[in-house]
Amino acid sequence: MAGTKEIRTKIKSVQNTRKITKAMEMVAASKMRKAQERMRAARPYAEKMRTLAAHISHANPEYRHPFLVERDTVKRAGMIIVTTDKGLCGAMNSNLLRAALAHFKKLKDDGEEVDVCCIGGKGLAAMQRLGANVVSHVTPLGDSPKLDDLIGAVKIMLDGYNEDKFDRVDLFYTRFLNTMKQEPLQEQLLPLSGDHLGAPEGSWDYIYEPDAEAILNMALKRYIETLIFQSVAENMASEQSARMVAMKSASDNAASLIDELTLVYNKSRQAAITQELSEIVGGAAAV
Repeated sequence: MAGTKEIRTKIKSVQNTRKITKAMEMVAASKMRKAQERMRAARPYAEKMRTLAAHISHANPEYRHPFLVERDTVKRAGMIIVTTDKGLCGAMNSNLLRAALAHFKKLKDDGEEVDVCCIGGKGLAAMQRLGANVVSHVTPLGDSPKLDDLIGAVKIMLDGYNEDKFDRVDLFYTRFLNTMKQEPLQEQLLPLSGDHLGAPEGSWDYIYEPDAEAILNMALKRYIETLIFQSVAENMASEQSARMVAMKSASDNAASLIDELTLVYNKSRQAAITQELSEIVGGAAAV
């Protein structure tokens, strides 16, 4: 009977685990809808800002903003890595950090110094274990982060670029495609290059009022803020979707394991009953 007792204990343990994963699945599903709504609401504005930045990068104003100037050589680079604060969301963080780590090692192999800004606890922990120079970070993010909470850490990277401490800044985040698929993405944040932003049709320019410097300073700052906020919104929608899928898979696996353990328990219990009956019949026959 010791065997059946051990199996019962295992079944009870898996059942308790399944209750937890099922509850986490339902919570993630609820948060996923809100995160997706927030992400989709921000997308149109972000796309318009991308289009504006692409147009500006191909224009020829009398003032050339530092964000638009390509550096001849890259001696020091910056990386902004957007991850989650919590785990249990499948391979989402692992895929993103794998891409970020590959880029980090490539920069190091090329002899470049790298400074890192981390948005999210998982990325911060990974970069600290790697021994990277983390100059700023934002944790915890919460369920609905505000732009004011994010831009402070990112401003260190922007100020460093303006002061020629960085020659390039890359942004890493997970883009939401659908509930079942999320894509790790690397995007060049600075300098703004028309090659990856896209080119407008035809040749034209803006008329700047009051002047090009004031307009570009405001527009490009707003573009950077929008891109950072959108990347966090995309990452949060991806997080909740990945967690819901992961917890559903865990709940299904737990249910399968419970069925298997129940079958083993019934076989073990039946074997014990059969043995007891055999012993009783054998004893009666001997008498």
